[in-house]
Amino acid sequence: MKRTKIIVIGASRLGANIARMFSERGEDVLMIDKSPEAFNKLSDGFSGYTICGDATEMSFLEANGIATAKKVIIATEDDNINILLAHASFYVYDVPRIYLRLSDCDKGKLIENTSIRAIYPFLLSINEFQFLDKE
Repeated sequence: MKRTKIIVIGASRLGANIARMFSERGEDVLMIDKSPEAFNKLSDGFSGYTICGDATEMSFLEANGIATAKKVIIATEDDNINILLAHASFYVYDVPRIYLRLSDCDKGKLIENTSIRAIYPFLLSINEFQFLDKE
């Protein structure tokens, strides 16, 4: 089975901008969020698809093609939901590339020994300020 689409779960500012970036590159992008208002964060440059629903429901993910996803980016505001969805993508659906946003750096232990990659906005901010301090 050829995996073709990118699924972005969570239309946070981070998720919306990642979805826009991939859609501007010509990728087949599906943005999922529970709230229809969350899609207002998507810019005019987004040419993918949006669907409102609960991504923690496995039947919902299956109906929306997680089995054919080549990448899943999980950027909700809830670390626990992000970890749950990352584990489902990895262990159940065998998605090749999985990225999730984590606020709590200690929760990174929950994805050790997997190919799941975490993005820590807190660490990125700290690193940027450390760089500025060296100027």
